[in-house]
Amino acid sequence: MARAYTIATAALALGTSSKWLDNTLSHYRVSGVVQRRQGVARRITIEGLLTLSVALALIGEFGATVASAISVAEKVVTAGGRYASPDGVRIELDLQYFRDRLLERLEHAVEVAPVPRRGRPPKTTTGRLE
Repeated sequence: MARAYTIATAALALGTSSKWLDNTLSHYRVSGVVQRRQGVARRITIEGLLTLSVALALIGEFGATVASAISVAEKVVTAGGRYASPDGVRIELDLQYFRDRLLERLEHAVEVAPVPRRGRPPKTTTGRLE
């Protein structure tokens, strides 16, 4: 399996909040996002991060809705940076720029993102909170 990142790491790399990213992934299906079942943390691959990065750019630059931005972003990423709508709208992105910038931000995010703890907290031997 390809390398995948946590929500916290992905949010840092994308420059958005963990809450926005988690909510978005709860409502929309994005290729490159591994979601198994409840209680198992989502994992996001580089391709999923690239799609989300393009979607965030479309939302920021054009005011696109999240749904349409993700849809167009997936098409742009799979087509190598180009998209043409049935109505004649054409979009061309420098996908290599997006990928390079994302990888650079990921390097930093991996170092500073918190690692989520899973499960019950460890029992104390004294019974007191410490």
